[in-house]
Amino acid sequence: MSKKRVLAAMSGGVDSSVAAALLLEEGYEVIGVTMQLWDYSQNETTCDPSQKFDTCCSLDDVADARLVAHKLGIPFYVFDYQDDFKENVVDYFTQEYLKGKTPNPCVACNTFLKFDHLLNRAQRLGCDFVATGHYARIKYDESINQYKLLKGLDNAKDQSYFLYSMTQERLSKTLFPVGNLTKNEVRQIAEKYGLVNAQKKESMEICFIPNNDYAKFISDRTKGEGVIKGNIIHEDGQKITSHDGIHQFTVGQRKGLGVSATNPLYVTRIDSESGNVYVGEESYLYREGFSLSRFHQVRPLSEQEKQSGLSVKIRYRSPPCEAQIKEASERVLVEFTQKQKSVTPGQISVFYLGEEVVGGGFIHDTF
Repeated sequence: MSKKRVLAAMSGGVDSSVAAALLLEEGYEVIGVTMQLWDYSQNETTCDPSQKFDTCCSLDDVADARLVAHKLGIPFYVFDYQDDFKENVVDYFTQEYLKGKTPNPCVACNTFLKFDHLLNRAQRLGCDFVATGHYARIKYDESINQYKLLKGLDNAKDQSYFLYSMTQERLSKTLFPVGNLTKNEVRQIAEKYGLVNAQKKESMEICFIPNNDYAKFISDRTKGEGVIKGNIIHEDGQKITSHDGIHQFTVGQRKGLGVSATNPLYVTRIDSESGNVYVGEESYLYREGFSLSRFHQVRPLSEQEKQSGLSVKIRYRSPPCEAQIKEASERVLVEFTQKQKSVTPGQISVFYLGEEVVGGGFIHDTF
């Protein structure tokens, strides 16, 4: 019986590199691939090509992935998906901010780009699976004949949030080799193999935005077209000042508002039709729930599961909180057991049953 063939996505980071190494240990035939998504030297006029950016899309990352593949003795390819990345991630990110929403480009990348292209490429190369370096796990539950998507064992590194849009078909063809490991264990394995990126700094910023200055990125990219200007208004109705574009603000923001007040003020909501940005004290930030668009279920949920035992994360770094899903005639509603702070339209909400990711969607509006 021939060995199973796996297409391993290699970003140049230590996690995906160790994932490839572990697959080899398990006897798989591994093909390494890097998806070239964004090149600063081509997309940013201020780019210094010699600079090593703190992202996962630089040319240095491609070089690191190639070196790891050579060290492991596996075939390696680079595929150019920059046009698709621009359309599905960068343009989406820009348009959402122009509407006063706060998108998550990493979720968009996984949802609309990575797995579709990886699985398509895997099929063309005769691969049985695709593999990535995500800190998440997949388990097949025979009692319900369904695959389950689980959190990574390292709570500090768990990336299951970004994978809520996985389908049963995708789960059946995907491997997450580092999902059962901690970050320290991953680095130790990389050291054992002598990988060049064993101690490489992690990518923390949005990969296509220099210096994490998203407002400047959007302003430069749009050259002012589509920017919605308006006023900054206190929740009590008092106009405080004007602003140059709602894309500069996000719900919960405190710094950089350009206003002075006796008490700290936060952005509480953004009205894209009027261009008004509303601010208020912290008490104004709390919401009872939100409406959800593009609700996706990793597996079918029973009505009992929807009504009890569910927790939801309203952003990647937020702790999960108890909630119930109520499907109304026009939109799915999510109600918190206790009010939550800074619920942000445009962000992704992801639902959990214990350690299992059961689905999620886009926060549309709050109440």
